[in-house]
Amino acid sequence: MSRVLITGANGFAGPYVAAALAERGHQIVGVSHAAVNIAGGPVERWLVADLADPVQAREAVEMARPDMVVHLAAISFVAHADVTAIYSSNIIGTRNLLDAIASSGGVSGPTIIASSANVYGSNVGGALHEGLSLHPQSDYALSKVACEYLAEMYAGKVRSIVVRPFNYTGVGQAQNFLIPKIVDHVKRRAATIELGNIEVARDFSDVRFFAEAVARLLAVEVRSAEKVNICSGVAYSLKAVLEAAALISNHRMNVTINPAFVRSNEVEKLWGDPAKLQSLIGPLVSPPLEETLRWMIED
Repeated sequence: MSRVLITGANGFAGPYVAAALAERGHQIVGVSHAAVNIAGGPVERWLVADLADPVQAREAVEMARPDMVVHLAAISFVAHADVTAIYSSNIIGTRNLLDAIASSGGVSGPTIIASSANVYGSNVGGALHEGLSLHPQSDYALSKVACEYLAEMYAGKVRSIVVRPFNYTGVGQAQNFLIPKIVDHVKRRAATIELGNIEVARDFSDVRFFAEAVARLLAVEVRSAEKVNICSGVAYSLKAVLEAAALISNHRMNVTINPAFVRSNEVEKLWGDPAKLQSLIGPLVSPPLEETLRWMIED
């Protein structure tokens, strides 16, 4: 049994990743930015640490004594208003964690570092693969590019795998994200919803699929700082999401297009290429989006 340190363990994806690893017999130590009061669950021990503080990051690693690390802690909302917080949490936090792992003598297993498919930008359509050039178009995306370079910088001391997840969703995701916003409106039987361009199609997967992919990646051998997409390989338009939600809930809403939500020069359809992921961990298929939506609507 290995001890796995999960940063951001009380965030959206953290509990699902913890559950997937606990099912494999791993002992889970969770790191939270603030004290949590969660009874039971897959996390056996909680630590409180602000990873933007190098001392707290080092103390968390020393107390956890992990064999493997999954670094999920970050500001994950692209349009987060506090730019300073984005860079402090995402870049400084990642740098301090990697430095703490390196200073501890390293861990025996890999460290998963969560980047984002946003590093590719949204001006190139079709299947996006790991060999493409990066075109970050937001402070959030730029912070994730920096995290990838940090993984390269520490590659000689910390064996890492950089994952680039495309959009994933599920029960527990904040309502400022697109699909939870739609689900919330449906559950409230709202008459209207304000969205951007509903013709655009993107790769949406299930958070449980993301968690399973992360758990499997911890068991593979790759070169340090290897980049891997986590994606379904299927693009769904927002119009299709709205239609599926209406069929599941028997409730249709009027859609108001807010120009402020429409991005300029945005390609209509893009999705992730899962070939590299599947070559590493074997076949893994995300539940159909309709199944994920039903789970969220009926929760």
